[in-house]
Amino acid sequence: MFNRRLLISIAFTLLLTACATSPDSHDKARKQSAAQANTRLGIEYMRTGDLEKSRNRLEKAIMLAPDYAPAHQAIAVLYEQAGDATLAEKHYRKSLSLEPDNGSARNNYGQFLCKAKRFDEAEDAFRRAADNPYYKSSWVPQTNAGICLMSVPDNQGAKKYLKQALKSQPRYAPALLNMGKISFDEGNSLSARAYLQRFHEESEPNADSLWLAIRTEHALGDHQAWGNHALRLKNDFPESEQNQLLQEWENERRSGN
Repeated sequence: MFNRRLLISIAFTLLLTACATSPDSHDKARKQSAAQANTRLGIEYMRTGDLEKSRNRLEKAIMLAPDYAPAHQAIAVLYEQAGDATLAEKHYRKSLSLEPDNGSARNNYGQFLCKAKRFDEAEDAFRRAADNPYYKSSWVPQTNAGICLMSVPDNQGAKKYLKQALKSQPRYAPALLNMGKISFDEGNSLSARAYLQRFHEESEPNADSLWLAIRTEHALGDHQAWGNHALRLKNDFPESEQNQLLQEWENERRSGN
């Protein structure tokens, strides 16, 4: 561990270096600062749904500082949202070439690959993100790997990653919910109920969790519980796909199918 005197010495050396920089270095620093500002604005515009202004800011950031990885990562997300997979992948790859140890960026790239049904590549990206010692939230790519494999479908592979995620972070709601889904699919309704109970301790019920809870409690024969979940799904998420599935399910039950 550095002692205080050594840290002060290093800081003083860096200060002297900064004071002695060339005009070219000052210009580069100015452009880098401007790129950072434009990237922040681009991300903010993206959050508010103004993709055109977001693209303008992010393109300007890249023009100012072509090797500024966060700008490439942000514009990759933008192009993915806009449906331009070719440009999205180009900038994801550029971002990772500049910052290969950026676990968050590699996790985002894994999600992009999974949406493109490039499952082997996606799993590799998630695994590399999770194994990155500099990325402290390993349970996030582990959970994403599990969710991705569920869509293959490969529930056994998915369980491996989801259990790893819950070992690292036992209260991570997305991993709990998806373990509940796998348990239900495997016919283990008691296990599904347990995962759902843990999920609802950590997160407000959503349309997905309520629809799973309805089917789980119905399988377990608890009519009051599934009725309560069904009422909440209808009231809180009337426009959801899950509520539509519930209506179809109830109609089938009434018709005796």
